[in-house]
This record gives sequence, C-alpha cells and structure tokens, in this order.
Amino acid sequence: DNLPEVELLRRLSTFSYKDGEAFVFMDDEDFTPYTLDADVIGTDAGYIIDGLTGIYVQVIDDQPVAVQLPQTVTLEVVETPPELKGGTATKRPKPAKLNTGLEIMVPEYITNGERVLVNTTTGEFAGRAD
Repeated sequence: DNLPEVELLRRLSTFSYKDGEAFVFMDDEDFTPYTLDADVIGTDAGYIIDGLTGIYVQVIDDQPVAVQLPQTVTLEVVETPPELKGGTATKRPKPAKLNTGLEIMVPEYITNGERVLVNTTTGEFAGRAD
C-alpha cells in the first residue's frame, strides 16, 4: 500500500485572537489566517497571549494541523503569595497564577504584576522578563 505524499509546511505566525473555542493565527508573510480549535491547541493555550509572535503553524494541504510555540513566552504574574522573611536564603519556590490562567512555581522574590519568562516545553519558570 502506497500512502499519498503530503507536504508539511511550517508557517511563522502571530496569534491574532480567540473566536469562541477557536484560536486564530495570522501568517507573518502572506497574512493568511489559520484557525485551530481549542482541543487541537490543548494545554498550549496557557502560553498564548494576544500578539504572541514566533509561533509556527504546521499546515498540510492548506489546513492548519498543529502549532509549535516559541521556546519561552513572557507572561504576567497576577496572583502569588508575598515573600516570606528570610525566603531568599532557602530559595523555596511558591505557586503563581499567570495572566493566561496557567499556574507555575516561581522563586519567592517574584511579586504580583511582574513579567516572567516561562519555558513552553517544560512549563517551568525561566527567569524574569526585561
């Protein structure tokens, strides 16, 4: 049995907006909109914010089938407990809720309103954003 050959394209895109349960990305080169359902995006939804760049939309036969996120994304801490006195000596991580609803562990010195880098592969804190 011969399977038909398909061409997988990787198109550099920017996240445009959410339309109900669908995510719409815009091709950076020719401005083609690509729409993917939330179930296709899955847990990656926690990393996607308005205007996120560096996303590769994978396309087969003009149909978007998947996305590949940048290695890190910048998100804002919206809720995290205050630093405990003497916390810097122990370097205990604490939970933080981010502006996408994603929850990660961050160092104790991180406060509400700070922008942090998050590794999209591991889901872990990757540093402070500038």
